[in-house]
Amino acid sequence: MLSMSFLITVFWYCRRLYSFLAQLLKRWSNYLQRKLIKNRSVLEEVDLLGYSAREWREETKQAKHMREAYNELFQNYHIKYLRQVRKDNYCVLRAVLFQIFSQGIPFPSWMRERDILKLPEKLLYSQGCNWIQQYSFGPESYTGPNAFGKLRKCMETLKTNWAEISGTKDHEERGNMCNALFSDESKEHKLYEAIKFIMLYEVVEAYEQMKNRDEPLPHLFSLLFARDTSSDPLSFMMNHLNAIGDSGCLDQVELFLLGYLLEVKIRIYRLHRFNTEGFQVNCPDEYRREWNEISLLTEDDRYYHIPVIRT
Repeated sequence: MLSMSFLITVFWYCRRLYSFLAQLLKRWSNYLQRKLIKNRSVLEEVDLLGYSAREWREETKQAKHMREAYNELFQNYHIKYLRQVRKDNYCVLRAVLFQIFSQGIPFPSWMRERDILKLPEKLLYSQGCNWIQQYSFGPESYTGPNAFGKLRKCMETLKTNWAEISGTKDHEERGNMCNALFSDESKEHKLYEAIKFIMLYEVVEAYEQMKNRDEPLPHLFSLLFARDTSSDPLSFMMNHLNAIGDSGCLDQVELFLLGYLLEVKIRIYRLHRFNTEGFQVNCPDEYRREWNEISLLTEDDRYYHIPVIRT
């Protein structure tokens, strides 16, 4: 009798313990989920017209113009939803990379043919560009001799995450991986700095070809080198790239360069240019038919969101 009573007591305490642990696990899971959502830099889809009505509810001329532009996207471009992107100076890089990863777009062809981890070393030693010590990592304005090591870590982060996510065929699993990655600010920033460096590397390569007259360059490089502020790779880095992530974002010619090196056609809907020829632009304007397409939406050419098309 004593033994049975003891077993009942043990069973009762085990049930209480199990219930307590289950509640604790549920609370911890809810906490992590809330934290993940709070830290997420690309939010879930929201209704496009509902977003427009909330953001531009005044009766000013500008607000009416914006509501008309959003309605145009909904009615004639089959854009029904919107994913909001964190508004900082990495915004456009974030919107582009998120779509590349979430769609499972593979490495561009040139990146599959060479090891991108060796690009910082090649630029520094083979091409003698020791001025990359003046490279700025977003808000971190000067790193000096540490620039090479930091760049390599950024390239490793980009290569590892891109390969892992693009190799995941299940759409839902790939989406969960993207949500986790774009909730980790440290990893995110490494991705963007890697892309910035690849842009710099591509400009150095193009500049050498231009000097040696090796072969005709895409039109975007003529536009880039024609600017007084980016007439050579060093001025391009100092006056443009170093500001990205800190005090500036990408100009249109840099968006051309971004699409070119990632081998994606970036279609941009510029709502403030509604009813003009500049309402929709493609970056670059010269692209190959086999390239994947991604879309951006901007109200001011500074901050970008992700339009979601439903046919």
